Amino acid sequence: FLEGLSSYTTNEKLKTLFSMFGVVTEARLILDQKTQRPKGFGFVSFESEEDAQKALKAMNGRV
Repeated sequence: FLEGLSSYTTNEKLKTLFSMFGVVTEARLILDQKTQRPKGFGFVSFESEEDAQKALKAMNGRV
């Protein structure tokens, strides 16, 4: 789970940023239903738990 993201963040930017920690299987921003703009939070899923833990340790509080 990611929060505090810029409204200029895209799914592709998230995937690119987090791919340094391993294979990203999904990067998804939550959009406002009316405006279709990012609401400032989203999710990144990894192929392995180990990669997710590496990302959490490195990026916690930084994104």
